[in-house]
Amino acid sequence: MMRVLEFLVALVIVAVLGVLAAVVMPGSGHVERSLVMGKDMRQAYDVLDNFRTLPEYTVLRSYDPKVQFSYAGKSYGPGAEVSWTSTDPKVGNGDLTIASATPDFDKIDSNTKNASIVWNLDNSWRGMDKHFTLDLERQGSRGQLTNVTWSYDVSYGWNLVNRFANLYIHGDPDSFIQFSLNNLQNVLAGVANVDYSQLYPSIVQTQPTPMLLVSTSSPRKDGVDGLDNVVAKTLTELQAAAKKLGVNVTGPQTLFITNYGDQTFDFDVALPIDSSTLTIGGQSVQLTAPTPPALGAAAPADASSTAAAASSTLSPGGRDRFGRVSVDGHVFATLEFGGAALKGVWNGTFAGVPQTRDMLKAYAQTHGYQFDDVSNPPYDVLVTPEVKDATGNITAYAKHVVYLPLISAPQQTPEQIAGLLPPAPDTGVPAAASSAPSPASSTAPSAGSSAAH
Repeated sequence: MMRVLEFLVALVIVAVLGVLAAVVMPGSGHVERSLVMGKDMRQAYDVLDNFRTLPEYTVLRSYDPKVQFSYAGKSYGPGAEVSWTSTDPKVGNGDLTIASATPDFDKIDSNTKNASIVWNLDNSWRGMDKHFTLDLERQGSRGQLTNVTWSYDVSYGWNLVNRFANLYIHGDPDSFIQFSLNNLQNVLAGVANVDYSQLYPSIVQTQPTPMLLVSTSSPRKDGVDGLDNVVAKTLTELQAAAKKLGVNVTGPQTLFITNYGDQTFDFDVALPIDSSTLTIGGQSVQLTAPTPPALGAAAPADASSTAAAASSTLSPGGRDRFGRVSVDGHVFATLEFGGAALKGVWNGTFAGVPQTRDMLKAYAQTHGYQFDDVSNPPYDVLVTPEVKDATGNITAYAKHVVYLPLISAPQQTPEQIAGLLPPAPDTGVPAAASSAPSPASSTAPSAGSSAAH
């Protein structure tokens, strides 16, 4: 009986000591990790102010490759939500909600030194008011670096069992932050170092349009004049093909940018026509949208070799590996556009178009918009041609609209939702080739709205 009594007394003592230990333990927990990344603050901010890229860098996918993510609420900024489910107990189920983001995305420029984003967390970790805070600080001699400090805070209140969880805060919460932070750096490394803060892009829905096109190229050393000569020659070929087919050209040309290489610029020149059904070689042919080539199909080195290879093996009416119909020689017919596209505008010489393309791609990557610029390359539509005086000097630059077709994206960009528009460009003074592009209206390209370069 004495032994039982001693055992009970020992249990009471242990319980009292445990309660006392829990009482003196902190009622909250905090852990943080920092990493300097070679990216502009705006790009890091955009990646963290939406959850569409979270699966690419969160450690959850490393724990369980089969973890499932779903999205709710807004697509960007406070109110955006993501939840995950997993059969792996280390991952479990949970969700994150963006609670705040300061300053607003459109207030971040080269003079912004700090920014902060807060994610509310709901998962199986013990405690209340669980949240991540992501503090961004501009660093580097030119402000080209961003220090990201990722912290986790939790309140335990007077729940004594939860207070003991603070002993393990350097377990799952700490590893979640450390591994995700390293993965975030890898994701940002894949984004081009371009400043798109003045781009103001929009997401538009484009309509399928029948077009005639020719794949061609121009040496970079020939500059814009060489490009203009190639385009002019190609347009003559396209117009002759349209006349032979008995169809009408409904607008000026579009340039599909297939490769902007160091030595050669590869592109497709296309003209919209008024019929998606053509008579070729006495047979009626229905135009379809281009499709990715089958796996294992040999891919020519560039766009011009694609056309050469196709024309040497295809008879009129045949289809190339993209499903485009051979018309005559290098001319093909297809349905272009159709579906969502990210749109930006550049006022200046054509040299700024590839730059605008890179801005759109970087913007899409940081906002989690999916695209395939191989199967669906970006394209340029000229709204207003440049104006020259009698001596050949440019007095007003052209207005180019550049589109990046999207596979998956929300209905609008944050700029559209906020109703943000840039100052109207000064049409009286040519824009510098290195300046940022300015956006225009959200009118999608169609058979009647394509414009020439």
